[in-house]
Amino acid sequence: MAPKRKRTTRAAVTPEPEMTGPALVSSPEEARALMRRVSKRQKKTVVYTEEVLAEEPEQDAEEKADAGFESPLTELEEDALVEEVSPKKKRARRKKHAEPVVYDIPPVETKTTTFKGRLGYACLNTVLRAMKPEPVFCSRTLRIDTILKPEFGMDYCKDLGRRNAEDLTRLIQWNEENHIKFLRVSSEMFPFASHEKYGYTLEYAEKELRAAGDLARRYGHRLTTHPGQFTQLGSPRDVVVTAAIRDLEYHCQMFRLMGMDQDSVMIIHMGGMFGDKQATIERFKEVYQTRLTDEVRARLVLENDEMCYNPDDLLPVCEELSIPLVFDYHHNWIYPSEMPLPELIERANAIWHRKGIKPKQHLSSPCPGAETVMEKRKHADRCYELPPELPDDMDLMVEAKDKEQAVLHLYRVYGLHPVIHKNLRPEKPPKPFPRILKAEAAEAAANGEDGESTATPRGRRTRARAKIEELPGE
Repeated sequence: MAPKRKRTTRAAVTPEPEMTGPALVSSPEEARALMRRVSKRQKKTVVYTEEVLAEEPEQDAEEKADAGFESPLTELEEDALVEEVSPKKKRARRKKHAEPVVYDIPPVETKTTTFKGRLGYACLNTVLRAMKPEPVFCSRTLRIDTILKPEFGMDYCKDLGRRNAEDLTRLIQWNEENHIKFLRVSSEMFPFASHEKYGYTLEYAEKELRAAGDLARRYGHRLTTHPGQFTQLGSPRDVVVTAAIRDLEYHCQMFRLMGMDQDSVMIIHMGGMFGDKQATIERFKEVYQTRLTDEVRARLVLENDEMCYNPDDLLPVCEELSIPLVFDYHHNWIYPSEMPLPELIERANAIWHRKGIKPKQHLSSPCPGAETVMEKRKHADRCYELPPELPDDMDLMVEAKDKEQAVLHLYRVYGLHPVIHKNLRPEKPPKPFPRILKAEAAEAAANGEDGESTATPRGRRTRARAKIEELPGE
């Protein structure tokens, strides 16, 4: 092993200067005085000497080095230079400055009308829903499994309802800025509020509901609701009827806390026929007269549907019980009334006026290419014209997939109100029905072409499985 150097200190002896040349002093007294002025302190200098140390086992040396063992050359802490390792800084991600999206809005073919009423849409605003980072919508919901989790529970469920109510105010304000004064409020505003086990009252969100109601009344907006398909008062099962009544009372409480007037109605369907249409109607009449509160009866209205109850079925019941009838043009196209529309609308409007409520109707369009009843039931993204039988002062709910865009489209077509161009969105091309896709795929296969590009996902999976089964050795 090579010898190691050890740093030691020793006194350096300064040699006395040799006296040469002429004498510096002329007498012993001067010499003694000169010596007194010279410092007697001896300077020390560092001298390195070679010193052979006993060799250590290689393993011990490595362990000491790992443990911070210092060699003789670094025994003084002051001489050691400690390099501080600075923490690694995270690189700040550059924020992308997204260019504003410019939509290509094609012109529309203009038409004329004498209509002066209000057009509305249902529940969701597509522009506000797509906002980032915080979308605005009123249908936040959850599953019962989430309520049962300790980290969520009923507090989380009710907080969703409060946030929905807060966003309702923002939605009403957007509608006012875009000249839309008619809105259907989502029935999912307060998740599970009418549930038998997890239901709750809405007083905890009274502040938010009152703010939305005050804004709607100040602007002259009409708010309505449409409870779901399971709200059936004519069901033969009492548990279904009881749940339907709870649901209607929940909607009533929401409008009561908002301070809305009689024009805020709740639209329901008669529901299923349960094997006997007339018996179902009689059960509905009994429940309406004996089990509903006055507040529920004051807001409840019926709508004709496309499968079970057309206007001819409902109008006699509505006239007997003074229940306003909401006439739906699309449903009547599928399951039409035998009565002429002018006479039907006149009789229906008479019930509305008798109860002091402004009449309302529903409008939607079928998807292009619809042939079967199930295909005709599907609503198109937009409506392209107003019905010729539409009264001039009617409130018309546009039930279209494009929501507020369908209303703005009719505004442009008929010049009903000015529109804000940045809030317009182009219409998407309609999706073909599965029947059409299958026919195109079959035709392509018959011609020896690859029809997978137009086939449905289920069809592609089926063909993939068939190809696997045809492989040799399988």
